Formats: sequence, structure tokens, C-alpha cells
Amino acid sequence: MYRERLWVPVGWWVLTGLFALSLLIAVLFYLGPAWGLGSGVLVMVVMGGAFLRYGREEVRVERDRLWVGGANIEWPYIAQVRVLDEHATRRRRGPDSDARAYLVLRPYLNRAVEVTIADRTDPTPYWLISSRRPQRLAEAIASRFGADETNASADAGADAVVRPQVSPPRDTVES
Repeated sequence: MYRERLWVPVGWWVLTGLFALSLLIAVLFYLGPAWGLGSGVLVMVVMGGAFLRYGREEVRVERDRLWVGGANIEWPYIAQVRVLDEHATRRRRGPDSDARAYLVLRPYLNRAVEVTIADRTDPTPYWLISSRRPQRLAEAIASRFGADETNASADAGADAVVRPQVSPPRDTVES
């Protein structure tokens, strides 16, 4: 089983602390210490809650399915797994993107894993998942296919699921 949290980087916490401190000082001199301290604490509580909620997103590879946040997909409905380098990730979430794709992206993570969906009834063509360790995530996803020998069900519309191979990162993306 593989598990990864997409925590907010420490730099964001430092910037939030500095912003709260500057607000505390500005309000302190204008309205007094009670208002200054209150505004600084309020900023830290609100931003801290937002960061904790934003970074709570979790990617899990379990025995029967892939979980990304609250979304999940069973193994027979995955066709391919591909590790994307920084350039390919930028292209895939920008000019080469598909509006129907399921995206779990974080601006502080430069690389991603693309999971192609094999279910013809699902309008989502692929999942693009940011990761700190995309190679490990892709290997964990691919390893589940060796353990699961079932094919997609007939109502999924797929003839047979192509077992994914982890594609190495490429320097360029074809146009």
C-alpha cells in the first residue's frame, strides 16, 4: 500500500506568519494591543485552517482501488500510468490538457503522474495527480495490476484492460 499527503510547504506557513505579524503591528499602532493581537491571531487561525484543509488531500494505493482525495477508481478501469517530468506536467495541465480530466494539482509540486482511464462510459479521460515522489506512486499503481488479474466488466465497455507499464519521464511531449 502506498500513501502520500500533499502537505502545504513550510515556506507558505512562514509567509503567513510574517503577514500575520505585519498585520498585528499595523493594527497594534492604529487600534491598540487588543485589536492588533486579535487580528494577528485571527489571520493565523483562518490561514492555518485553510492550509490544513488544502494539504489534507491524500493519495492512496490500496488493494482494490486508487484513492485521490475523495475520488476513487477500481483497478480494472485504469489503462495506463505515466510519470511526467516538470515540462510534461506543465504542458499536460496547460496547453495539452483536456477539460474533462480529473486534476489534483498543487502549485508547489512540479511533477505528476497521469493515470489513463479505460472505462468507455466514464467521460474522464485521465487523472493528473501531483506528487512529491511520482516514480514511487506510479510503481505502486502498476504493482497493483500484477496482483489483480481481473479484466474490466462487460458493462464498462472495454474489451480488455491493458495492464499499465510505468512509462519513464520524457524530456518532451509530442504535439
